[in-house]
Amino acid sequence: MTQASPTPPDEPHLQRNLTNRHIQLIAIGGAIGTGLFMGSGKTINLAGPSIIFVYMIIGFMLFFVMRAMGELLLSNLNYKSFIDFSADLLGPWAGYFTGWTYWFCWVVTGIADVVAIAAYTQFWFPELPQWIPALAFVALLLSLNLVTVKMFGELEFWFALVKIVAILGLVATGLYMVFSGFTSPSGRTAQLANLWNDGGMFPNGLMGFFAGFQIAVFAFVGIELVGTTAAEAKNPERTLPRAINSIPLRIIMFYVLALIAIMAVTPWRDVVPGKSPFIELFVLAGLPAAASVINFVVLTSAASSANGGVFSTSRMLYGLSQEGDAPKAFGELSGRSVPANGLYFSCSCLLLGAVMIYLVPNVVEAFTLITTVSAVLFMFVWTLILLSYLQYRKHRATLHQASKYKMPGGRFMCYVCLAFFAFILVLLSLEADTRSALVVTPIWFVLLAVTYQFVRSKRHPRTAVRNG
Repeated sequence: MTQASPTPPDEPHLQRNLTNRHIQLIAIGGAIGTGLFMGSGKTINLAGPSIIFVYMIIGFMLFFVMRAMGELLLSNLNYKSFIDFSADLLGPWAGYFTGWTYWFCWVVTGIADVVAIAAYTQFWFPELPQWIPALAFVALLLSLNLVTVKMFGELEFWFALVKIVAILGLVATGLYMVFSGFTSPSGRTAQLANLWNDGGMFPNGLMGFFAGFQIAVFAFVGIELVGTTAAEAKNPERTLPRAINSIPLRIIMFYVLALIAIMAVTPWRDVVPGKSPFIELFVLAGLPAAASVINFVVLTSAASSANGGVFSTSRMLYGLSQEGDAPKAFGELSGRSVPANGLYFSCSCLLLGAVMIYLVPNVVEAFTLITTVSAVLFMFVWTLILLSYLQYRKHRATLHQASKYKMPGGRFMCYVCLAFFAFILVLLSLEADTRSALVVTPIWFVLLAVTYQFVRSKRHPRTAVRNG
């Protein structure tokens, strides 16, 4: 394994201040999307109980993407994120496309999160104009992220903890209702048999099962966030493998058990697509504050996503600047070793969310198209991680042999995952709303291709991340 060459003491550099506790919870927070809380009603309605298999299959595939990312990051500790290894292994164009695409993904997702936070805040303060909490939240995120990277880790730790407690609470409540023989006001008895006694596990057939993939894949956006922490993890050779290896357990605990609990208590046909099944289960259980509690959880989940977005976009801009693919100002660190200019720029983009709320109060629906575009672009980033791994296996065989964290299945599983992403794209083309997102996505790549020609002509050579 190639070790990082020591950074000169007088040269500012990112600090390794994220502990194992931070990395583990950042990984968990990235794996649990807001879509699980708010979007699972629609996925259950589409796929029925087979939605359990949908989440398991997506989680299984993304586990291998994360293992490929983990082996690559640990093969050379000069790699700060997947920008570095994609640029090194696939060529400078890949670093440019990966970095700017990932930045765009998180800015779009962050704007949607800011809009969502404003909407959730109205639950408690209906008279408050939505742009006020949006503005306040962006200001809070910026100020806390400017302090130190450890502050980001602390924020993400507590945000993720709230989501974990909510899901464990739901699973425990559901199991209690099943084992106590709870009967709902409509006469439905809570039992595991509800999973298969109404049309079996695939009540809507194969097409219903496939339809679940279109929405469920969006719930996993952010799972790669742990890959942007590599340069600031205290002991990456220990913490990154632990975080990545626990992904299967997280998928089972947070997705599969939660969905089983929901459908055991409320038969899948009774789940209302437009409502959060989390709220419905807690209301059935007699928790009077269920709506308030889940509103707080979902607000926290959106805040966690926005916080991760602010962190990762600033680090992406820092990496792009180091490559010569972004203005030099983004490569400068503050006295606290934080890429402050990147934080200012990304938070300024998030403020567009507050501006749009002010100009167009009912803006939430307008984000359906652009967040779908974002999710498709996340799949592009995952694909480049796999392609980088294939190049690594071809041209860095000695590094692979020396690796203590080899990707299971190697090249074969890379091809399986790539085929799976192609399958998802085909599914997205079948529905009108997601098809329109697929149609506009190429515009982004055309824009990148044009700007890359301009940047390449002005590129300054980089000295860092080569294996030699």
